[in-house]
Amino acid sequence: MKTLASYVQGQWVPSAGKTTTLLHAVTGEPVAQAGNQGLDFKAMLEYGRRLGGPALRKMTFHERARMLKAMAQHLMARKDEFYALSAATGATKGDSWVDIEGGFGTFFVYASKGRRELPNEPFFVDGDIEPLSKGGTFIGRHICVPLEGVAVHINAFNFPVWGMLEKLAPTFLAGMPAIVKPATATSFLTELVTRSMIDSGILPEGALQLIVGGVGDLFDHLTCQDVVTFTGSASTGRKLRAHPSIINESIRFNMEADSLNFCMLGPDAAPGTEEFDLFVKEVSREMTLKAGQRCTAIRRIIAPEAMVEDVVKALSKRLAGSTLGDPGVEGVRMGPLASLAQVAEVRKSVDGLKAGANVVFGNYDDFAVTGADKATGAFFPAMLLHCADPWKGTAVHDIEAFGPVSTVMGYRSVEDACELAKRGKGSLCGSLFTAKDAVAKQVVLGTAAFHGRLMLVNRDSAKESTGHGSPMPHLVHGGPGRAGGGEEMGGMRSVFHYMQRTALQGHPETLTRVTNLWMKGAKTPVDVAHPFSKYFDDIDVGDSLYTHRRTVTEADVVNFAGISGDYFYAHTDEIAAKDSLFGRRVAHGYFVLSAAAGLFVYPPKGPVLANYGLERLRFTKPVYPGDTISVRFTCKQKTAKDTPPDGVPQGVVEWDVEVTNQDAEICAVYSILTLVARRPASEL
Repeated sequence: MKTLASYVQGQWVPSAGKTTTLLHAVTGEPVAQAGNQGLDFKAMLEYGRRLGGPALRKMTFHERARMLKAMAQHLMARKDEFYALSAATGATKGDSWVDIEGGFGTFFVYASKGRRELPNEPFFVDGDIEPLSKGGTFIGRHICVPLEGVAVHINAFNFPVWGMLEKLAPTFLAGMPAIVKPATATSFLTELVTRSMIDSGILPEGALQLIVGGVGDLFDHLTCQDVVTFTGSASTGRKLRAHPSIINESIRFNMEADSLNFCMLGPDAAPGTEEFDLFVKEVSREMTLKAGQRCTAIRRIIAPEAMVEDVVKALSKRLAGSTLGDPGVEGVRMGPLASLAQVAEVRKSVDGLKAGANVVFGNYDDFAVTGADKATGAFFPAMLLHCADPWKGTAVHDIEAFGPVSTVMGYRSVEDACELAKRGKGSLCGSLFTAKDAVAKQVVLGTAAFHGRLMLVNRDSAKESTGHGSPMPHLVHGGPGRAGGGEEMGGMRSVFHYMQRTALQGHPETLTRVTNLWMKGAKTPVDVAHPFSKYFDDIDVGDSLYTHRRTVTEADVVNFAGISGDYFYAHTDEIAAKDSLFGRRVAHGYFVLSAAAGLFVYPPKGPVLANYGLERLRFTKPVYPGDTISVRFTCKQKTAKDTPPDGVPQGVVEWDVEVTNQDAEICAVYSILTLVARRPASEL
């Protein structure tokens, strides 16, 4: 039997002292021993702050993103080893796919989003300029920098891989080191994946540490620069959140707790409709996936009163086809719970639910198991209950059986259905199956305040739906009230959870040099050489071009209308234009852009490879025939890019463009992105 180890200050430290024996969920045989008596938790925190933090903070977002991608690729190449051990947690192959490759996928997503949505800098400039003075010499801007502590991640037993990686992805991208504490019951799989991560050599020293077992006095040594995230039961989360260090140091504490999620059948989705069939399929799948051991699993099934009997019959029939047993045996659709302790806990919860509901399918005292001994394995059957009066009593809205258990309840109106959904007192997610968009809108507006995510499904979206219980890296995972009040993932939202947002005030030139982002009012030096004649490396933020002038003529407007096909009356009909907000014919906005490009473009072949895009375009004042325009063209930001397959080193330059008329009035503002070659290595 293997003895698990914690990874502490760059060393693997085997479990010692009093240990816990971890059992195979299917066979009941010992898998590993876990414990951590004697660990110096204070030293672990100091190690992460001293080594891991500075190393990560020196890296840019793009470097951190490449690190995530490399790690995801490394782990993916070794997935078979992880799948083999995952079987000991009771997971089917499909369950393991969600946990293992779902975790790797989260790393891939954050790697991609980090390079596309964040600058190639170790910090992030948040929001637009805030003018603070009449003359523009004193402005405000917000900047986000990594916190200088350690992120402590405490995870649940049900997802030993995904639970760790979905927290680590935004943590590392933000630039913080982490200490991971998995639930002991399935920590053997977390330890194996962590070993592979450490062995890869991809992470800086001190970026990742692992605790197998309890957290000891770790919380006593936390500071205001640390972050704690917790996934698990609401009761445990509340105890941790009330720790004196969390309160006294105002430590960021993100909690994602199990909740009483709902799935609702719309009043239009009667038996025989596609939506009814999709609803039944989704509920049964969510009840049996991971044996119902998901914080997002469907616990409350809300259906029109007239359809409750049909729902119960359809679900019972489908659940009867979900064979329970050893996931390694062909035909088994649902595996055991993670441990015998969970079996006892779920049974206790079902007994509590019986106070307000009747069992209509399943029996925890009489069920069959395929390919295994239910006396030694952690097996529990799928069970369906019916609450005839969900308005009487609170058991179905208070008790969560963390297994393959759900309760059906009826509603008379959509308003009633929304009220029942909210009686869960805050949930991670809810779902609705309806073909009526008006019903979808009513349910969203009636329940969104109590839910972190809502999935709306009809026959048009079902084929590509990611499922009720599947949190996506791009979207928020969390919820109010009982669900913990926190948010995980959600794309860049979670990255900023590990960063400090600080308001900066100063002169535009000062803030430009601090942030490497040009701001109006800062210096705009002009060189003899045209900006488009320079390599990426030779362009400085603030470099500008002030163009010659061009007078717009009626012929320009007429010709542009002919070329573009845009004969909008304000450009071509003098009589109609007199009654417009312009008062007379006006030049096309896109002609102004084209004319501006003609003023600032450098015709000869040079380092500029392509026009990469145009952003934030605003037409602020009309240009009339007879007006004379000119352009200020300024380097706003530079972003070095990875060398592409064609081998041409390059970067993206964002240019701030301001078009003015003869009275120095601004007519158009926007950003141009150009792909620019870097100077050959031999010339650097």
